[in-house]
Amino acid sequence: MKNYVQPGNTITLTAPYAVVSGDGLLVGSIFGVAAGSAALGETVEASLVGVFDLKKVASQAWAAGDKVYWDNTNKEATKTATANTLIGIATEAVAGGAGDVIGRVRLNGSF
Repeated sequence: MKNYVQPGNTITLTAPYAVVSGDGLLVGSIFGVAAGSAALGETVEASLVGVFDLKKVASQAWAAGDKVYWDNTNKEATKTATANTLIGIATEAVAGGAGDVIGRVRLNGSF
């Protein structure tokens, strides 16, 4: 197919803020996980699909299958839909204690 470009699992984005490998980033409606480091305005490869451990709201408990959103103000994953962007689902349960700051998320790609 002459117009085929690539599978689209990763794409190059312009970092809207400084990121390091493993950070979530939101560019418009595109959410991805940075594959490397980039300063504000630099390009970075971002994974749009897959399962990732992401920083989450510590006070929230998650169940497997919960919808997960990106809070772009606090740069963390959350179950709170209001004013946030849907990025995927939780793949396993995680407690909501002060030390429970990582959640496993399957990204659904950009919607």
